[in-house]
Amino acid sequence: MLTRKIIKIDEAKCNGCGLCIPNCAEGALKIVNGKAQLISDRFCDGLGACLGHCPQDAIIIEEREADDFNEEAVKKHLNEQKSTSSNNHVKNISFSCPGSRVLDRRENISEKESIQNMKLESELRQWPIQLNLVPPNAPYLKDADLLIAADCVPFTYANFHSDFLRGKTLVMGCPKFDDGEHYIEKLTDILKMNNIKSITLVNMEVPCCFGLQQIAEQAIKNSGKILPLRQTIISVHGEKQ
Repeated sequence: MLTRKIIKIDEAKCNGCGLCIPNCAEGALKIVNGKAQLISDRFCDGLGACLGHCPQDAIIIEEREADDFNEEAVKKHLNEQKSTSSNNHVKNISFSCPGSRVLDRRENISEKESIQNMKLESELRQWPIQLNLVPPNAPYLKDADLLIAADCVPFTYANFHSDFLRGKTLVMGCPKFDDGEHYIEKLTDILKMNNIKSITLVNMEVPCCFGLQQIAEQAIKNSGKILPLRQTIISVHGEKQ
């Protein structure tokens, strides 16, 4: 066993978002009890491709005694992962990240007879709404109160339109599946080019969704403006936290 460079994960900082996992080509990482964990020293080449994808800065490179990086062991490991994923795709997704944990709440949802025949009006005032598609010079952004919402929020929180969307201009996105750097650039341009009066951020309670908060804060900083940012967190049960 030799001293070499290898990753180290600070469990106190790690929030289990899982963003490091797809960025490790060797498949050396997994989520265990809500924290990222190195499966085996033999699977880590020590190059640190995962470092820049951790929003919590919980991964560093250290020098310590460790088993040599074993390329053949990595190939075998990746083949086993691929085989397991093909045979049991749902199981792998369910436990890779806290935000992907499967919940079945059908028995907890009661039929609400009082609203079945009630027609609700949409509070949406513009189109498009996906952040990737919104042009920074869109006329509806001028002097707007901006609402930044995670994709899952409107489907989870029943009163989204009345409690959050009314009177606001909406942009939506998912910090886990979309390009966070592109989000920062787009939001920065929006803030620079428009007299945004306020920003409301609504994201889910799952760890990966807090990337949207970091994106919004970085965009405000890059814009050079001082803007109020009001944040609300929604639980997976559809409640404000």
